[in-house]
Amino acid sequence: MTTKEAIAVGYREFTLAKAKASFGLVLDETKSLFQQVSGIQPSAILAQTLEENLALATAINSEKARSEFLIAPVLAEVRRQLNYRIGLFSGTEFSLDAAQGLTEYCDFIISASQEQYFITAPVVAVIEAKNDNIVAGLGQCAATMIAVQLFNQQDESDIKQVYGAVTTGTVWKFLALQEKRLSIDATEYYLKDEVDKILGILIKPLHHYLSALAV
Repeated sequence: MTTKEAIAVGYREFTLAKAKASFGLVLDETKSLFQQVSGIQPSAILAQTLEENLALATAINSEKARSEFLIAPVLAEVRRQLNYRIGLFSGTEFSLDAAQGLTEYCDFIISASQEQYFITAPVVAVIEAKNDNIVAGLGQCAATMIAVQLFNQQDESDIKQVYGAVTTGTVWKFLALQEKRLSIDATEYYLKDEVDKILGILIKPLHHYLSALAV
């Protein structure tokens, strides 16, 4: 594959099977990864935003609408709950290795850093927005997580596990990558009834890394 062809591939061209074969991943799809994670009460700001936006986003039913009206407010709430100590990026280019197809724009990236003008390690999580097909987004998310892993290693960040999520805005599915083991949560979470759990899952690893950095 030439470099030009690799650039044309990018994260979005990876199916889960292709990501597994390309990066030698070992998949684990059997566990409920976050069963013990406690939910976090959403702020009044998020509660009102979702109440206003949920019907609108599902009526428009486009990836862009769901990203803007549902996903972005949830991630902004994560940043708010963590006292704005994290970096949150939307639609940012994140190209690590064109030869492996690890190049393209990412829907959302979260870093354990307050730097907001450019992405700084450690990157902790990536979130991929999909209009209506969670499974189709798993390969893209896995490839982006591999890029995150490489990015953190290049910066010599002491971070053993990175996280990902594929979401339609209303449904969220989480992943975790440690070395070559990609764990895909057996449970899906629904924004309408489980926003507190979704927040808890997103915040827990960030809180852990922020606490470690403060030591």
